[in-house]
Amino acid sequence: MNLLEKELTYPLGDTLPETGKKLELSPGVYWIRMALPFALNHINLWLLRDHFEGVDGWCIVDCCLDSPDSRAHWEQIFENSLEGFPVVRVLATHMHPDHLGLAHWLCKRWQVPLFISATDYHTARTLVATPDERHSDQAVAFFKAHGLVDPVVYEALSDRKLQFGHMVPALPSQFVRIMDSQVLRIGDNDWHCISGYGHAPEHIALHCPALNVLISGDMVLPRISSNISVYDSEPLADPLRLFLTSLTRFAHLPADCLTLPSHGKPFTGLHQRIAQLIDHHDKRLEELKAALAANNLSAVDAMSVLFTRQLDAHQTTFAIGEALAHLHYLWFGQEIERYQDEQHIYRFKPTAAMTHP
Repeated sequence: MNLLEKELTYPLGDTLPETGKKLELSPGVYWIRMALPFALNHINLWLLRDHFEGVDGWCIVDCCLDSPDSRAHWEQIFENSLEGFPVVRVLATHMHPDHLGLAHWLCKRWQVPLFISATDYHTARTLVATPDERHSDQAVAFFKAHGLVDPVVYEALSDRKLQFGHMVPALPSQFVRIMDSQVLRIGDNDWHCISGYGHAPEHIALHCPALNVLISGDMVLPRISSNISVYDSEPLADPLRLFLTSLTRFAHLPADCLTLPSHGKPFTGLHQRIAQLIDHHDKRLEELKAALAANNLSAVDAMSVLFTRQLDAHQTTFAIGEALAHLHYLWFGQEIERYQDEQHIYRFKPTAAMTHP
């Protein structure tokens, strides 16, 4: 446990759900944990007791990516943990594959609707419908323009296993829109939707005042900061500013709220964690400004400043996107300027005001 984690409390200690079983956290709120084939090797999913359109059952919150292992894990859950009740609806906090991948299968299997923000649903539909070749070609051009020359990373960009459409092969053809400030009645409790931006197009967290529980999704994680990236599909985005602003939407929640993150363990200390996240990004911005005072930087140069550990090819693509998000924060804040060099690589340099205060 690092020093920042000591400011948080893990009520369950090191207890984790058993494979194929649920673990109760609060009345009607249960934790499921499934494996992921990445460095971030797991995702937390949630079962909520529900009563929807006259039927007692379960609401599934987040789905895992589509793979034979995750389908088999869900079958174990259906056999061991539903207590004879059906699934009556599925909810996805956002569109990333580990959250949305199996929504099509779950919704079809149980003949139930998918609840998700409209922005994330339609973004995911676009990605599913776009051929993998177009994804990889555009991504390669994008990373080249920001200084990437590593052929191993280029090869990873064309790896079908890492393509969105491989992990999310289909989507339900219909959905139910959820949005900020909406109140969902799930079972006996009201859950308040809190939108968040920067990590996903329109992430929806869920807070239940009666239970003092927050399903934070990827907006607030206990051990790591969610990836905040600029992507080739929106190359002039300013996602870090959106993310930091979104964190203020949780300020009204109780200090002792039990926070259920998508990765890591349930914890209390929400406001401490949000303060840590803001401080983390502030420090990264200061590191970049110091580096920019010495040299003009591409996104790949900035990645080397922000990430000193060894990264694999998959992690490198996220790291470049995150470095670019920090550069864009300074750029749109008019602290630095962007230009293209003779090799048509985008580079950033301090503005005159930053150089001569």
